[in-house]
Amino acid sequence: MKKLTHFPYNQVLVLGLARSGEAAAQLLYDSEVSFKINDLTPIEDNQVAQRFDSLGVEVVTGHHPFSILDNVDLIVKNPGIPYDHKLIEEAEKRNIPVVTEIELAYRLIDGPIIAITGSNGKTTTTTLVHEVLNQAGLNPLIAGNIGEVATQVARVQREGQPVVMELSSFQLKAVQEFKPDIAVLLNITEAHLDYHKTMDDYVQSKLNITANQTSNDILIYNQDEAYLSRRVKDAKARLWPFSVKGHALTYVENDVIYFNGEKVMDREGVALPGDHNLENVLVAISIGKHFGVLNETIVNVLKTFTGVKHRLQYVDTIHARQFFNDSKATNISASLKAIRAFNNPIVLIAGGLDRGNEFDELVKSFDSVSHCVVYGQSAEKIKRAAERLNFDSVTLVDNLEQATNKAYEFSQPGDIILFSPACASWDQFKSFEERGDMFIDLVHKFY
Repeated sequence: MKKLTHFPYNQVLVLGLARSGEAAAQLLYDSEVSFKINDLTPIEDNQVAQRFDSLGVEVVTGHHPFSILDNVDLIVKNPGIPYDHKLIEEAEKRNIPVVTEIELAYRLIDGPIIAITGSNGKTTTTTLVHEVLNQAGLNPLIAGNIGEVATQVARVQREGQPVVMELSSFQLKAVQEFKPDIAVLLNITEAHLDYHKTMDDYVQSKLNITANQTSNDILIYNQDEAYLSRRVKDAKARLWPFSVKGHALTYVENDVIYFNGEKVMDREGVALPGDHNLENVLVAISIGKHFGVLNETIVNVLKTFTGVKHRLQYVDTIHARQFFNDSKATNISASLKAIRAFNNPIVLIAGGLDRGNEFDELVKSFDSVSHCVVYGQSAEKIKRAAERLNFDSVTLVDNLEQATNKAYEFSQPGDIILFSPACASWDQFKSFEERGDMFIDLVHKFY
C-alpha cells in the first residue's frame, strides 16, 4: 500500500479517531511519520486507541489537555469536531494548521480526482458518476462520505485511476492544498449552522472545493441557483454550468437532455424521479462526456439507475400504494425536493430532532400532500406550522412505527407514501440509515 513521502511535518496530532482518524493514524504509522493521538473515549473502552498504544504511539484519551499540542506542527482532526472546540482554538492561537484526512489522501492520489459537494444530492450524484465511469470501463474508485475513507482508497489507487469523492462542508472547511481535477457544486441551502455558526462560513467552506483549482481544472455548478452562479465567477477553473431551466453546457429543453448542444437522451428515459435528481443526472452526463464516455453507455446507466438507499429510495408498491424512503432528508430543503418529485397525492411522514428551525416553508409546499403524519421532537412544531397555514390534515404520533401505520390508514390506492423527515434522526435513532432501515422493515409488514 502507498505511503506518504516527502511529508513536511515533523509531529502530527490525530484528533478524534472514528473511521477517518483511524485511517489517518494507520497511514502515518506505516509512513513512519511521528504522530500522537488524542481521543475523548477512555482507553479502556477504545480498542483503536489500545491498538496504537501497543504499537508505541503516544495516546491520550478521556480529555483534551493543551499539552498534547506541544511540538505539534499539524493536526488531522475528525471532520465532526467543531472549530470552536477548545483544542482547535488553542491550536489556532499557536498557528498550528488543522486539516482533515482528505489532505493526506490528496498527497497519495495519482490520477483524476472528481470531488462532489452540495447541501443535498451528494451521495446520489457521487454514486451515479461512479456508475457511469465504471460502465465505461474506467474502473473508478469511490471515497469520502460514501464508501471507504479517502486515505484508505488513496492507498490502493493505481496510477491514472479516477477517484470520485463525496465531500462535506466539514471536510472542505479545512482545505489547505487539496485540489480536484473536477469539482462539483450541486446546490447550497441553509444547513449545519450549529457547526458553522454563520451561513457565510458554511458557503465559504463549500466553495473551498474550487479554491486551489487552476485553468486546467473544471468546476461544474448549478446555474439555476443565482447566488451560487455569482459566487463561482471568481473561480480560476473552467466553468461548466448545468441547468434544468435554461441553456447551459448541460441542460434540459422540451424534455430532452443536451450536452453542448448535442442530444443525449429524452428526459422520460431517466429512472430517477424529480427535478432535483435531474440535476444529479446532468452532472453525471457532464463528467461522463469529459471522460469520453459514449452516449449509449450513459443512457444505459440513466435508464436503470433507480437511486441510493435512503435517498428518495423506491421501497415497494403494496396495495396500489408506492412507498419511498427518503430518510437522508435531514433538512427542510431536501424534503421540499422530495415532495416536488411526485405528481400523485402524497401522504407524508416527517419529524425527528428539533434543531430550532420553524417548518412554515415545508408546509407551504403541501399542495400535493393529502395528509402529514409527524413524530419525534419536532412533531409539535410541524403541527403548529400547519395550523398557522390552515393545513389541518396533520396527525401527531409518538414514533416512526405509529407514523407508518397511520400513513397507510390515511392513504388511498394510487397514493405515494413518502418518508421524508426534514429533520435529523438523533432524537430516536443513531443515524438516518438506522431510521430508514426501520421504515423499510415497517413497509414490508403491510404484505
